[in-house]
This record gives sequence, C-alpha cells and structure tokens, in this order.
Amino acid sequence: MESVADLVAAEDVLLFVNAAVAATGQDEFHTGRARQEWSVDFLHEYMLVNYRDLYAAALALGINDRNKAQIVLRLLRTGADAAPAQRRTEGRLIRRALRDLPASRVYRLFTALQKAKVNNRRTRAVMREWLSARPDLGFEAVKYRGAFKRAAVHAHLDLDRLPGDAGEELAAFLFAPMKAGRYRTPLFETWRRAHHERAAVFALPYTVAEGFAAAHRIPRSAFLEQIAPRLTRNERLRLQRSGGAAVALDAAALGRMPLTRLAAYVLAIPEEEREARRGELTGALRAAARKAAGDRAGTWGAVAAVLDDSYSSSGSGEKRRRPLAVALAAHFLLEALAGEYRPLWLSGGEDALLAKPRGVTALGERILDALEGAPAVLVVVSDGWDNAPAGLAAEVLRVWTTRLDPGRRTAIVHLNPVFDADGIGVRRLAPSVPTAGVRDAEDLPELVAFARFGDGRAGIEELRAAVDARVERWLAEEEPWGA
Repeated sequence: MESVADLVAAEDVLLFVNAAVAATGQDEFHTGRARQEWSVDFLHEYMLVNYRDLYAAALALGINDRNKAQIVLRLLRTGADAAPAQRRTEGRLIRRALRDLPASRVYRLFTALQKAKVNNRRTRAVMREWLSARPDLGFEAVKYRGAFKRAAVHAHLDLDRLPGDAGEELAAFLFAPMKAGRYRTPLFETWRRAHHERAAVFALPYTVAEGFAAAHRIPRSAFLEQIAPRLTRNERLRLQRSGGAAVALDAAALGRMPLTRLAAYVLAIPEEEREARRGELTGALRAAARKAAGDRAGTWGAVAAVLDDSYSSSGSGEKRRRPLAVALAAHFLLEALAGEYRPLWLSGGEDALLAKPRGVTALGERILDALEGAPAVLVVVSDGWDNAPAGLAAEVLRVWTTRLDPGRRTAIVHLNPVFDADGIGVRRLAPSVPTAGVRDAEDLPELVAFARFGDGRAGIEELRAAVDARVERWLAEEEPWGA
C-alpha cells in the first residue's frame, strides 16, 4: 500500500514534468518571465536534490527544449554526486537528448557550461563527441562561430583532426580568420569575401548575413528579398511572428510542418485569407493530425473537447497566440483520434479555422455541455483561469466525478499550455481531474495516458514503472551522433 510520502513523491514528480513541458522562460498572459524563471529554477533544484534518477528520466518525457538543456546542465555540473550506475544511465540520456535538441540550443548549453566553469572529464567528452559528429562543421563554424570557438576550447577539441572538408582550416577560421588568406572551404571563403563584397552576403546563412547586411547598410527590404531563397522554413516562420505578417509557404512546406507549428502559422494569416484558402489550410491541418495520430486514428471512441479561445489564449508578446495554436492543433488531432467527436469552443464558435481570442473563460458551462452526452473521453485544453463565473468548472467537475460518475466511465483530462509562475506549476481545474502541461498538441495521446497518475490514486512505484518503460523505449531509438 502506498504511503502518504509515496503519494507526495508522485505529485512532486508530476508537478515538475508538467512545469517542464509548459514553462518556456517567456512572458505569459498572466505572469512575466522573471517570476517564471524563479519558479522553474526552484523546481529544477528541488528535483535534482530529491529525485535525481527521475529528474534525469524527465529528458524522455516530452518536456520542452529549454528544460531539457537545463537538466543536462545540472546533471553535468553535479556528476560527482551521482553513483556510477546513475552516471551511466545519465550519460545515455544526455547523449539522446543532445541528439534531439536544435543545434542553436546545444551551443547555448555549451556556452553556459563554459561560463559556469563546468569542465569535468564527462562534460568535455560529451562536448567533443557531439561536435565531432556534426554533419557540416563548416556551416556550423560560420553560423555559430563564437559559441563553436568557446566550445572547442572548453572541450580541448583537436580541430585539425575533425572530419570533413573544413577540418584542416577550422583553427585558422576560428582564431585568426582574416590572416589565413583565401580559404579552400567555400563557405569560409564566402564569409571572408562578405567583409568587402556585398554580393557575397547573400550566399551566407541568414543569421550571419544579417550582420553583414547591417555593416554594408543594405536596406532591410532589399536584404530580405535577396536572402529569401536561403531562408529555412523555421526562419520564415520566425520572420512571420516578428513581423506580424504571414510568409507564404507552398503546399510542400505546409505538408512538412508539425501540427502545432502549422496551427500557429494558420492563426497568423488574416481571417479573409484563411477563408480564401480554407480547403488548402484545412487539408494541411487534417493531414498533419492524421500523421500525428498514426495507428491510433479512430480508436478513441466518443470524444468531447472543450477548447479555450477566450481572450487569454492570445498569449503574450513573446508567445503570440500560442495557447490558441495548441487548442486548434488539439482540435484537429482529437478529430483524427476519435470515432465520434464533438468540439466545444468557449466562444461558441463552430468554425475552427477562423478561431481567434475573444471573450471570457466560461469553462463551467461548456464542460456541462460536453458531459451531457457522457463521452468516453473529455479533453479540456485551457490555461485554467475559469472566471465566468469563477470556480464553476471546479464545482461541475466535483459533482460529476463524485456523484454522477464515481466509476469514471468518462475519462476527463485537462491539458494546460500555460505555466503559472505563482502556483509553481500548471493551473488545475479541480483536484479530482488530472492536469498535464502541454507544449505541442502532437504529445496529446501520451499526455492523456500519463495524466492518469495526476488524480492522486497512483503512487511513486507505479509512476516509476511507467517512467522506466518510457525511458527504455526512448533510449532504444538511440542512433549514432551523426545520424
């Protein structure tokens, strides 16, 4: 039988995982960055000290990239505190996590390790192995030149022995770039010429070319027009978010986008254009949802969803419309998973493609509407700020779970895309209903399954078994560094 301490431990772990999924270190609608960073840092330190093995295992549980990097940093910094078996498992988890992280995030992590003077043998080995396996060292040396140089020095990397065409010239490029004369590596030579040739600027990666464009006083509009062929899809989307206007993507690019990112792109398009492109955009969203659902498509039976499109779903200046994008993506994914599906938007709207943030968060009434049909599954996607009237959702869920459906014939799960810094976690709707943090709607099936541990009925041993199984599957996917 689980003790009170076991149940508390399980709640601690779930609290951290939910926070590490939702908290991105950016402003939210209700709370700012500074308070969020303090709360998340506290959770990281608490988990590291009290549940080190589960803290490391969180790398396999769908948390966001920022918190993955923070876990790796802390594990490497405190390696002396781990037992030999723990260090071996941590090494595999770190290796797998770095493989998945974007290169820019890894270079920022390496810079943080250097600034924190974390220079133990394991850290140097991890850095050397990752750098040595990069598929295009020349490109990364140009794009991340300062971070690359700091990492190479910190890891005691033998630059001349690195593989690839750029290996022999890396040291010269990093430490004396303008004294080496002409380079044999084409991108290094383009970088050298860009110091005095405007034409060479447009053959460089976008983030590098920006600095040269400013130095050459190239007008922003002219620069973007000429650099456009070299923009990656993610760079186009970042420009869209910063500029407020949608950047045109062809059908092939739409087809390659993950579901939540595609939903964010769609929401950035003006309503008139969304209406005009309804068939194309809806088709792309449904195709992405079917891909995310995989062989689970159509297997969930009767599903109802309460989807938050209240004003707070507009997010913040840093996370513009992010909560609404998660709700829109979840709508299409649940439609693909369900045998029978009923969506209920808080605004009362029925056209998901034209969703926009508006009105109050009247969760209680919509949950009542959803439960009328006694679905097999009810998924609520909301930041949890129930305010019309306040507390109605909690009371509806309490009465439903304790009196009307004590046998839990309807599985109810609340997915929250927003971190609540004041509550040091993600805001819950009711104690009887499990809440999970969500970053990307693609993780929804796993989050719904994992959320069953959040209703207070499962303890630490059952949770450990589920985490261990997930870690084993995640590590089984491990590939060579350069794959």
